[in-house]
Amino acid sequence: MPHPLFHVKVCGVTSADDARLVAAAGADAVGFNFIAGSPRHVAAEVAREAVATLPDGVLAVGVFAAATSREMLAVAGLVGLDAIQLHGHLSDDDSAHDPPKRCRELAGLPVIRAVRMDGDGLAAARRWLAAATAAGRSPQMLIVDAAVSGTVPTGQLGGTGHVVDWAALRREPAFEFPIALAGGLTADNVAAAIRATGLRAVDTASGVELSPGRKDPDRVRAFVAAAREALGLPVNRPVRSG
Repeated sequence: MPHPLFHVKVCGVTSADDARLVAAAGADAVGFNFIAGSPRHVAAEVAREAVATLPDGVLAVGVFAAATSREMLAVAGLVGLDAIQLHGHLSDDDSAHDPPKRCRELAGLPVIRAVRMDGDGLAAARRWLAAATAAGRSPQMLIVDAAVSGTVPTGQLGGTGHVVDWAALRREPAFEFPIALAGGLTADNVAAAIRATGLRAVDTASGVELSPGRKDPDRVRAFVAAAREALGLPVNRPVRSG
């Protein structure tokens, strides 16, 4: 299986100060949310300033939902993003849908696909991935997040604090893609989540915040340290994934 694009990602960063904080704590990916209506939404100009502060080896990820490929590529070029995360719904029956063809349209940038556990596990995710492959390009990594309703507005698609069923995820048939776990992860539960799922990458937003979009330095440092220790990585030293 290919190496994950990252091991520890902190998402929903909205300032250069928080980007520096996250990188200094030892995360190897920083997420910037460009989804309209999200309490963690960041303007492209602010994100560009934040990305410029990141050291080599720390991945700048742009999070989008239901945006066109043209819009995402324009933001990526302006900001200096290293990867695109598609966070919209999997089904075209839902609002804020990201169709499988987006992976092919975003050729030139790694694509991370957020998928959600529901009553059928990850069946919907597998259908989407098969369609993306048939359309000409698959994502390079998956993020498994907690389920949300298909009618949820785009601004509420992530950062809910809801936890994924770790045991159910462990029982899922293997994917050919590296997988990160998201959904309600904090410094207190991230090590248990890694042990329970066997995954090699984690992602958090609300679990390290003072308020939506504003990171708590102590929580960030504690989360990254706990995650890196559980993953067997050197603590307090960013790594270049892959």
